[in-house]
Amino acid sequence: MEKYQKIEKIGEGTYGVVYKARNRLTGGHVALKKIRLEAEDEGIPSTAIREISILKELQHPNIVRLHDVIHTEKKLTLVFEFCDEDLKKHLDAATDGMSELSIKSNLFQLLAGVAFCHDRRVLHRDLKPQNLLVNKDGELKLADFGLARAFGIPVRSYTHEVVTLWYRAPDVLMGSRKYSTPVDIWSVGCIFGEMSSGRPLFPGTSDQDQLLRIFKRITAKNALKHPYFDDLPPEIKTRSGIAV
Repeated sequence: MEKYQKIEKIGEGTYGVVYKARNRLTGGHVALKKIRLEAEDEGIPSTAIREISILKELQHPNIVRLHDVIHTEKKLTLVFEFCDEDLKKHLDAATDGMSELSIKSNLFQLLAGVAFCHDRRVLHRDLKPQNLLVNKDGELKLADFGLARAFGIPVRSYTHEVVTLWYRAPDVLMGSRKYSTPVDIWSVGCIFGEMSSGRPLFPGTSDQDQLLRIFKRITAKNALKHPYFDDLPPEIKTRSGIAV
């Protein structure tokens, strides 16, 4: 760790702390993600192992670069390229929506990063503005691959506890454990809508409320044709005005 000089703390969560730091050799800035290793018998968290293994395989301009991994007895530190902000900060500053140019640029880069992941059979599974970093040159980078998974054929069964609620696809909300790339594309669509309007499309407070908000935006005629309509709880059908 002598190679890096901490400058300031820029984030904190259940996993640990993220610092902005300077590489003493090059003078360049990096982000240090320090992961707590609480229990000795539990070892390195599975999310960290997953993130490391996946990011070592994903080298793309629109995916955050993992420079180094430093493992000591009580701490694991991931060294990432440094990005000044995340997309959420840009959204918070654009209450009426972003400019058309900004939307096009961000959406193009987001789709490029997602397409690269999918081409290499990786689902991100937690796309949201907070996990999309933006550097000083306006380059958008997919980050936080702790929930990412490799996928294959035949379709595997996955946990449905993925993707922050507001960006979660209907099939995942309904408990599906067999899903693929569309779960990421749904999240991209939600982010696109948020960039355009300046507010989240579906700011639900629970899985049921989230489904209600989604289906309220679908006309009764189209809702009846939706592949998940028959599986919806009766209360959702009634409250959304699409009951039959």
